[in-house]
Amino acid sequence: MQLLDGKALSAKIEKTIVDEVKDLKSKTGLVPGLAVILVGQDPASAAYVNMKKKACDRVGFYSVTHEMPSDISQAAIENTIKMMNGNPNIDGILIQLPLPSQIDTTKILELVEPSKDVDGFHPYNVGRLTTGLDGFVPCTPLGVMKLLAEYNIDVKGKNCVVVGASNIVGKPMASLLLNANATVEICHIFTDNLKKHTLNADILFVGVGVVNLIKEDMVKDGVIIVDIGINRTNDGKLVGDVDFDRVSKKCSYITPVPGGVGPMTIAMLLSNTLKAAKANSEERR
Repeated sequence: MQLLDGKALSAKIEKTIVDEVKDLKSKTGLVPGLAVILVGQDPASAAYVNMKKKACDRVGFYSVTHEMPSDISQAAIENTIKMMNGNPNIDGILIQLPLPSQIDTTKILELVEPSKDVDGFHPYNVGRLTTGLDGFVPCTPLGVMKLLAEYNIDVKGKNCVVVGASNIVGKPMASLLLNANATVEICHIFTDNLKKHTLNADILFVGVGVVNLIKEDMVKDGVIIVDIGINRTNDGKLVGDVDFDRVSKKCSYITPVPGGVGPMTIAMLLSNTLKAAKANSEERR
């Protein structure tokens, strides 16, 4: 069993981004800029935003966080997004999800300029991903593909089972796998007999937020597992959706939690923001 080390790969990617930021600045005078909207006081969301800010600082990005109260109005958030859409110093806009119940999340995501949609959630970018065209891809599944490539794991022709059908992870993960010529099966909360499907997986991708959902009798020997789940147990420990201690003994490769997919998500956010900055700098010339 070999660990898929996302922490090590993300550090390598950050070093490359640092060099590219310096090069962009020397040639154009521009620095990539990322704006984040954080609504409310959810501890997990605040922690994620803080991690993203620190990552921006490490690679030399300009970043700003718009912190808003949980009772904020739809109009107030929309006005902030419009302001950022028109700000030439902002290359990427990130809406930290989930938003409070009084906010229409779909409308908020659709309001972000597609060229600044570094999370890849705008329908324009979703459509380009689905049809195999270049655009912004959601950071977590994009990070998973980079991690597999780093270990020379080719998904072409492999039976890839994705457990979880969210717009953020499961659906874009399936699209990326299809685009890479994998045979893809998607399972979700209404899937009957999950074990029957996971036993068929050459590569299993799991991201639903359920501790120990995948047990050792649900996978075949030699399986590759990408655990995208992140859960905090009662004793404060971070774990994924896979019973790691038992299941890992049957794997050829597996991602640890933490240190697997999580760091890759932030690395891809930086990569997408740099991509947006380069495109914006071309337009300004």
